[in-house]
Formats: sequence, structure tokens, C-alpha cells
Amino acid sequence: MNLTFKRIYPQKDETRRQAVASFLKQAGLSLEADCEVVVCAEWQNDIVGCGAIAGNVLKCIAVSPILQGEGLSLKLLTELLTLAYELNRSELFLFTKPENSVLFSGAGFWPIAQAGTLAVLMENSSERLARFCRQLALYRQPGKTIGAIVMNANPFTLGHRYLIEQAAARCDWLHLFVVKEDASQFRYTDRWALIEQGVGGIENLTLHPGSAYLISRATFPGYFLKEKGAVDGCHSQIDLQLFREHLAPALGITHRFVGNEPFCPLTRAYNQRMHDILGSAHGRGPAIEVVELARMEKGGAPVSASRVRKLYAERDWRAVSALVPAGTLAFLQRLAAEQTETA
Repeated sequence: MNLTFKRIYPQKDETRRQAVASFLKQAGLSLEADCEVVVCAEWQNDIVGCGAIAGNVLKCIAVSPILQGEGLSLKLLTELLTLAYELNRSELFLFTKPENSVLFSGAGFWPIAQAGTLAVLMENSSERLARFCRQLALYRQPGKTIGAIVMNANPFTLGHRYLIEQAAARCDWLHLFVVKEDASQFRYTDRWALIEQGVGGIENLTLHPGSAYLISRATFPGYFLKEKGAVDGCHSQIDLQLFREHLAPALGITHRFVGNEPFCPLTRAYNQRMHDILGSAHGRGPAIEVVELARMEKGGAPVSASRVRKLYAERDWRAVSALVPAGTLAFLQRLAAEQTETA
């Protein structure tokens, strides 16, 4: 069989994007919005297999039923690996259906988390996750109540500071993880600097840089599309399982703190999923108590990063200043001035 492999760019070629989406739909998959490049296998001008890359994640891998068992999946994987290495992406993850995990295990990928019969997350190292957890364990602190918060802070607000203060007061030690992906309005380096500045004076706190194992494009791509209604239960399950089974035990974490969600049904559903997966007595790894804390309110509404972003877009500095620390306000005003200069 004379197969040809072609690369398509879904954001630039709508006709080809629709053809790939139609092929994947027949396989029970969807072409996810973050896919940058799709490698298609074609036979007689028809798509008979495809796979995509999004960041350092290989996904949307499917083969036509008429060619299953012919080794096309491994050929697709080889093409995707070649593409990844051309893009200088060597630490790779792979999303696939659990029934395919044996196939990809033979190609150098190891399973690290699974969402029932829906999906398995694999990576191209048998040691990388364990090595990361050993590094985390260096920051382990003594105490009966060891808390954790995972925070995007896009940008850091007085509400974030309040949540951290309330959690720290309930813990012997608190670990604060910063979401690392540059998939938000404000860059990771800026968000990290604002958080680092904003948590000054809280003594029982360790600030951790983000990683690919915690709310990343690998573990939870839907998180970054939540304003479009795309929080994905399958991905959130994988993200939370990694936290419970690997990251939390490394630090002895007993509690995870979140702000309650009175308005957004998607975030509220994620909080409930956190209770179900982290708090279950039947999961692998010690159970973790999820604590929802009431959010700080200003002007009759919760202080939120989305509210600040809206006011920032309007350049309503008076309203912004009531919701953020001085450091965040100065950063936003400086950024706005820079944008005006380059406009």
C-alpha cells in the first residue's frame, strides 16, 4: 500500500481541518482546539490515519479500521516524533485510548495516569515523573496538616492573597503551585513575580514553579479553554489522579484548598470532581481533604481575576486598584502604557 504522509496546519487550512475533524469523528475523537500541526496518512487521496501535536503532547491519533493491524499507528507515531524533535520538543506526552497503551508502550511510552476506559496519559520516559517527585520531596515539611493550592493568578488579586492567608492559617505548612503554561493573558514569568511579591509575610509557605504534571496542556488542556465552556472531565480526572498518586505523597499533602464558586458552573463542577477524586477512600494514594473557602468580596461580588481582566481592558484603574495589591496595579498600568506606546 502506497501511503503518503502530509502535515497540515488546522489554524491556516480550514478545508483540511474539516476533513481531519470528520475523520476523527468517525473514530470517536475530536480535533481539539490546541492542536498545532496534524500529520495525516493518505491513501488514494483519502485520510486513513492522523495524529496531532499540541505543545509537547501527541494526541488525536487514529487509524482507519481497514488499516488497523497494519502497523500504521507506529508509522504515524514515528512521523509525529520526527516533527516533535524538529520543534525541539523532547519531553513528550501522549494521549490515547487505554486499549492502545500496549502498542505505544512498545514504542517507548509509559502510562502515568488513566481516566477509566476513556483515556490514558503516557510519557516518553520511565523515570521522569519519579525524578520530579524526588525533587519535590526535598521541600517536604513536618506537620499534621499540610496544605496545597494550585493557582493560575491571571493576574494576582487581593482575592488570591485572602485565599492563601486563610489556607495558611489552617495548616502547619502550605505548598503553593503556580500554573506554568503560557496559555493565559499574562505570561507565566509575570504571574510568578506578582505571586511571589503578593505572598510576602506568609511564613509557613513554599512557592513552587509549575510543571507539566499539574494543570498543564498535557494533563488538563480544557482548563485553559474554560471561558469557552470546554472544561473536560476526562482530562481533569487525569490531572487530579497525578496529584493524588504522585505529587501529594512526595510532599505529604493532606488538604487541598480552593475558593468556592457561586457563579461559574464549570468551575463548580471541577471543584466537585476534586472532592470525588482526591477525597475518595478507594483511590490510589492517601485521600486528600478538599476544603472550599469563601471568596473575598468587594462591591457585593467575589474578587476574581476575570473581573480584574475586564476592568483592565476598560482601563478602569480606580476599580482595579480596589481589587489587587499595589504590585499588581503597578504591573498592569506599566503594561498598559507599553501597549499604548507600541500601538
